[in-house]
Amino acid sequence: MSWLTVDRTADGEVRVVPGTTPEIPEPATTRPVFAQAGLDVAGAVLTWPAPGDPGPPTALVHDGARAQQWLWALYGPQAAAAVAACADGRSGPVTVPAGPADPRLSADATRLALGLWAARWWPASDRDGIPAPPADLLGLELAALGHRCQQLFDGSGDQVDDSAVDLLDAHRAAIGPLLRWWRTADDRAQFAAPVPVPAQVEEVLRLVDALADLAGLDGPELRLLREEFDGAAPAGGPREGELSPLSGFGALFARPGGYALAAGGPATGAGAGAGAGAGSGSGSGRVIARGVGQCDWRRYPPGFVDAAEEAVTWTARAEGSGRRIEVEALAGAVVPADGVLLVAQVRVDGEPAGRVPLARRDDVWFGRADLVLPEAAAARIEVDVLLPGFGGSEDGPPAPAADREAVRTLARHRLSMAAGPVPYDSPARPFLAEIAATDAAEDF
Repeated sequence: MSWLTVDRTADGEVRVVPGTTPEIPEPATTRPVFAQAGLDVAGAVLTWPAPGDPGPPTALVHDGARAQQWLWALYGPQAAAAVAACADGRSGPVTVPAGPADPRLSADATRLALGLWAARWWPASDRDGIPAPPADLLGLELAALGHRCQQLFDGSGDQVDDSAVDLLDAHRAAIGPLLRWWRTADDRAQFAAPVPVPAQVEEVLRLVDALADLAGLDGPELRLLREEFDGAAPAGGPREGELSPLSGFGALFARPGGYALAAGGPATGAGAGAGAGAGSGSGSGRVIARGVGQCDWRRYPPGFVDAAEEAVTWTARAEGSGRRIEVEALAGAVVPADGVLLVAQVRVDGEPAGRVPLARRDDVWFGRADLVLPEAAAARIEVDVLLPGFGGSEDGPPAPAADREAVRTLARHRLSMAAGPVPYDSPARPFLAEIAATDAAEDF
């Protein structure tokens, strides 16, 4: 039997913590944001201790009345009553049995949290061979899941994860390729990798169609989808003027010009796979020190920098009596808007950090600056890359490397599942975007 502990925090919020015994659980160890999955729902924030964890989430409830619409379905009626009593001050800490709950809502909420985590923190890396799920396809799946999870939201506008309509509108470009995938899904000979159960593709398309109809969205992609389900489209095969089905379904989500929507494709710049001091920005002068910088994913937006642990490198050079540092970071798949520059924080022997602006050149971020080094013993040089003002993470200790490696392990595990058959009714089944990313990576 599963148990839930309900108590009130010092800030007046109500906390629901799952456990396996009716004892008050120990406080959970704080983990970096990129190592957790979460959902901002009506009156509360839900967090899973790890992305894809099938167990019930922890809830931090700041509005007990708004949360009642989903508490009973996610945790069971006794938990809902305990939260109401605790929020009103009628009860102190209490442990209640979990359930009976709605298993479908629980599974959908877990998948939605995992998908949103993947959209924000997937460790895409050319160097590590971890391709990124196609952004439009993942966004379309999240829109479908968000539609299924509407019980968690109340439309008040203060829940950042209640974005199913916005996701559909932003990622509607994936509808056409997904329709082509669905039409040819039964002809397995046309594909280079195992095809997922066609019902999974159809489910996403039907949910997207229902969501678009409910929200009053329109456009050529949505009309094409509506015609498909209204029976106006020809059964099977591409429409007149469309390309023939491609040899691998991952290629359906390729960028114009042939670049796949996956960071795992081959990099084209001189910085790809380069070590410290190599690449497009290499300078002259005698090398006096080189090393690997901090790669803390919290300090810049996802996709700006390759997620490999040694993506950031630096080289210190001597030119006459002067000293200079060059910093290089392997770029990710996201090309920032013009004028957006990363910076490298350079700290020597623990002194206040100086900053080196980094500009993107092909597949690397590169910058150089003069450096002051002590005359005597070898200096301890620390380099960290960040985007000024992003996420409030410029200060504080870096996240442990072990947490980043755990995330890479999870991504590799999910990609390995995506390469083979997974039961359709499994809550751990891969997203279509993960399957497409795996297939696209195999095409290179």
